[in-house]
Amino acid sequence: MHCPFCSATDTKVIDSRLVAEGHQVRRRRECTQCHERFTTFEGAELVMPRVIKRDGSRQPFDEEKLRGGILRAAEKRPVSIDSIEDAINKIKSALRATGEREVTSEMIGNLMMEQLIELDKVAYIRFASVYRAFEDVSEFGEAIAKLQKK
Repeated sequence: MHCPFCSATDTKVIDSRLVAEGHQVRRRRECTQCHERFTTFEGAELVMPRVIKRDGSRQPFDEEKLRGGILRAAEKRPVSIDSIEDAINKIKSALRATGEREVTSEMIGNLMMEQLIELDKVAYIRFASVYRAFEDVSEFGEAIAKLQKK
């Protein structure tokens, strides 16, 4: 690890702790040359599957798109950022657990709906109305009836 202050190549670890529910390691380091201290975070780099879009095109998984969709659906709703991040992590874990190199965007949408139904029912309906492209009020009614059964 290069020192961010003097660019020396030799640093030593002073302290290590688990953070982010054990998904990252926080390391406190000290440069052996200038003696400045700094913090680094280490996490596993897990390969996410590629996404097959409805039109058949393929693109890399984009966590920011996932986050944006959930945030849009939960806008102005009493949903904490922590619960949104938990939902995102559950979706990512489910995608990695498939063991597939490619997954359909439909699968991701269904996983998002499963998480949104647990987070907030109104956010679920908002997302479902766009994702399922509701065309009339009866489709909203069917989605709400399905929600009430659960």
